[in-house]
Amino acid sequence: MAAVDSRVTVDLLRECPVPVSMHSVGQQLPLGVRDALSAASRREVTVLEDTISEALLTVLAQQHEKVRQLLDFLGEAATPERLDPQRRPEDASWQEQHEAARLAMATVGIPPARLAAWRRPVGRHEPFLAGLIAEPYEPSLIDYDMHHFFDGDDVFQSMGQPYVRNSLGSSFRCDIRVFEHLGRRIEIANVNASDVETRLGTDMIYYHEATQSFVLVQYKRLPHEARERWTRVDKRLLSQLDRLERVAALSRPAGMPHEWRLGPDPCFVKLAYWPLTETIDPGPAPGMYLSVPYVRLLLNDDATLGPNGGRRLGYPQVDRYLTNTEFTTLIKNGLVGTVGTTIQQLAELGAQRAEEDKMSVVLAVERATDPLRETVKERHKRNHSQGYDKTLANRLRRQRRSTPPIPGQQTFPES
Repeated sequence: MAAVDSRVTVDLLRECPVPVSMHSVGQQLPLGVRDALSAASRREVTVLEDTISEALLTVLAQQHEKVRQLLDFLGEAATPERLDPQRRPEDASWQEQHEAARLAMATVGIPPARLAAWRRPVGRHEPFLAGLIAEPYEPSLIDYDMHHFFDGDDVFQSMGQPYVRNSLGSSFRCDIRVFEHLGRRIEIANVNASDVETRLGTDMIYYHEATQSFVLVQYKRLPHEARERWTRVDKRLLSQLDRLERVAALSRPAGMPHEWRLGPDPCFVKLAYWPLTETIDPGPAPGMYLSVPYVRLLLNDDATLGPNGGRRLGYPQVDRYLTNTEFTTLIKNGLVGTVGTTIQQLAELGAQRAEEDKMSVVLAVERATDPLRETVKERHKRNHSQGYDKTLANRLRRQRRSTPPIPGQQTFPES
């Protein structure tokens, strides 16, 4: 429920896989439940009591096996398992991997609520996506072991055996999830190649296949308290900045108009925090995005000096930064990222970050479906249409009009 204009936002909406007669459902409900539902249907908005909801869901689940499976999935999504990052290091790592996947999906325009149905994986060293519950009747989950991942027939097939080297132990795990939404397709690989205690952080690598461009975001956690949202700059962070600067060498100078970028910097540090009491959107976690060269400038400025001569980085020290909306807008329009990076180079980078640099890696690839020039043009047009596809909307209206309602089915006039 929005605070300003009382709008109701539905995060996870799914079409019923089979026709269900509400008249038949009503006859199977106890009289008291039927009366409560009849009264509720005459109101604009109402919240059913738990006993009424349970009775209705029980009868609905009895109508068809597919309906039962869909209700089970939505029930899991409505009550996700809570993480305890303060006490469990694996929960902190899963929280960061979840955030990286949400950022990738938000960049493509796919609702992050698709990640809501999640349960704690069996092994504490496994990737976040290992605990994601697959949606029924949608081929969205491809759960690979190491050999499938490196020798499969999907977009990651370029990642061959030479790149795994020492990752053949029990700690290596990769899970791949494919998401589609309104003509957009993204493949997300979640890779862990080390025990949770030895990991140094989380990377999100977003690759736009059509333009051969990627952006890398490395996460640094900030305390959740509003007054303490800063982190100390230590040798580990400085070493990670050195590694990120070497990643920029995978790019080449722009040679065509669609290859132009605002700058040559494909790597960013996100200082992110997860409030314990504040309500946040289901999208990416709040935080600030800083390009690596910008971080270097900040660390040479008096603004980041601490009281004992050390350096601090966070909200009290940084006046200018990119927000979630600003950052994803730059990526959507191809204004940041590498130029001319092949899928082979991307595969090597992902394996190196997971294995040698001991990072949890969320590698997201937006697939190309059109010729390069057309894709760049359509990409710009789509990102400025605010998500409304007139052609698709008209087609869906025609489908609804051509489908006669079944007995007992309630229809609603279009506004």
